[in-house]
Amino acid sequence: MSIIPLAKRQALVRQELDSSHVDGFLLPRGDEFLGEYVAPYAERLAWLTGFTGSAGMAILLRDKAAVFSDGRYTSQLRDQVDSAQWSLLHLIKEPPATWLAENAQGLRIGYDPKLVGEAQLNALTSSGHEFVPLERNPIDAVWVDQPASPETEMRYQDEAFSGEGSLSKRRKIGGALRKAGQEAMLVCDPTSLAWLLNIRGDDVPHTPVILAFGILHHDASLEVFIDITRVSPDAAISFRNVSVLPPHELPDRLAALSGQVVRFDPAQTGLWFIQKLSDAGATLVRGADLCALPRACKNPVEQEGARKVHLTDSASLCRFLRFVSDNGTGLRETELAEILDGYRGAAPDYHGESFPAISAVGPNAALPHYRALPGADRVLEPNQVYLIDSGGQYDAGTTDVTRTLWNGPDSPPDEICEAFTRVLKGNIALARARFPEGTTGHRLDSLARYALWQAGLDYDHGTGHGIGSYLSVHEGPQNISSVARPIALEAGMILSDEPGYYLPGAYGIRLENLLLVKPATIESRTPFLEFEVLGYAPFDRTLIMASLLEPDELRWLNAYHQDTFTRIGPLLDHKDRSWLAQACAPIVH
Repeated sequence: MSIIPLAKRQALVRQELDSSHVDGFLLPRGDEFLGEYVAPYAERLAWLTGFTGSAGMAILLRDKAAVFSDGRYTSQLRDQVDSAQWSLLHLIKEPPATWLAENAQGLRIGYDPKLVGEAQLNALTSSGHEFVPLERNPIDAVWVDQPASPETEMRYQDEAFSGEGSLSKRRKIGGALRKAGQEAMLVCDPTSLAWLLNIRGDDVPHTPVILAFGILHHDASLEVFIDITRVSPDAAISFRNVSVLPPHELPDRLAALSGQVVRFDPAQTGLWFIQKLSDAGATLVRGADLCALPRACKNPVEQEGARKVHLTDSASLCRFLRFVSDNGTGLRETELAEILDGYRGAAPDYHGESFPAISAVGPNAALPHYRALPGADRVLEPNQVYLIDSGGQYDAGTTDVTRTLWNGPDSPPDEICEAFTRVLKGNIALARARFPEGTTGHRLDSLARYALWQAGLDYDHGTGHGIGSYLSVHEGPQNISSVARPIALEAGMILSDEPGYYLPGAYGIRLENLLLVKPATIESRTPFLEFEVLGYAPFDRTLIMASLLEPDELRWLNAYHQDTFTRIGPLLDHKDRSWLAQACAPIVH
């Protein structure tokens, strides 16, 4: 806990704004790397407002203040933020741009150019106010007990897991730069740098990266801005043709790009970089991070690693599901999440959760991104829905899986069973899909929703996101969503398959497996793709309304359950294996 009381922080920041000659401050949740997960030193939004969600923004004016987040965090925002000091607003329904137009006419709004991206600022800019870049972040200026920046030692991601050496990767990306007539590319996404150098680290929770920037040149040379003491001896094997420079030299190295054509991804690059390159006289080219697509398309070694870690992870999940069925009643949501993490932790190659587990009982399960907090969590009681969405980080891959359970002893209501089965039908439909090369995730999204739509039901989140290889659990550029993106699915990509249904105040249902894109096993005049399911755990048969399943859906489900028992059963002890045999027994109409 900070030594400065939460109620006094607004006033301190406002004093700093006065000295900077601005009327307000724009504070996004992200860090200098514009990432989803941030290190403790970068939890500026949480320090100022008390809100700890992973998506949000605050705007502080002289006499007004607002905090914005999306529908995932409505309850959390209300619970954590003092509404007497802050207006609590929906990021989509009551956007910051509208609030600024109504409250900031004629004002100068400061921002930290290292924390704000070009597209983000453009979306907020209007003729009614002026945005002013600040040299010093006002939060950092008054946060007297701000944690230090992380200094963890990097780890080498051996080619036994990565499948390709760093120099080979850099030569390919350098070749792509030459082909495009570009001489350098900024590497501002730590997951891209981790992939490019075959390194991993512990600078932020859940995502095994080192927080550092890089400049990749078209000749495959790379400049990395990090303290040299953080380069471990085993990782040094990846640093051939790599210059390791202290972070304070970054401005000079950007200035040295004068006259060169420099590529950067505007979605991942702070405005500070753009200004420095513009001042240096570089020619700026906006384009996708050239590491993103090859990182997403897992090579054969990474694919096989994903299969292996999913066996380990599925065995842990099955042990947990048996435990919940026998002993879960009376335990709190946070206790259940800790028990599952303990099962995973028995694996020698386990490095921790890939995201904070969503362990949700009853009405909390209706919040898709619910976060159980000790002392404020629910107890699992009889005759309730329990949703567990969790994942792990392992040497050879990253996992993410969701199951929804009915905690008897009574039979679940037909309403819940029907909704569960329609969600299951959507999960099966997507898993069984075949599609031509060039198909985007947007075109497949309705497969997962169709059965729900026929009953007038739907869910307000994407159906699938990309998964890294011992990297980010939310990896682009691929996804499966109702929002169209131009990225086609390609062989080697891993995505989640997670349709759901949520009845606010009552229950929520989500069922998730990961899918590996691979060439289809059918003959066709043009190339087709299909999915391989990664991960094996039974779907709760007490919630399945078999009469709603078509014969081919039932055959798929029974085959999946048989495959689950065949693959996972040998990894379990007798008691867990007996439970799994019953959970995977064939279902008939």
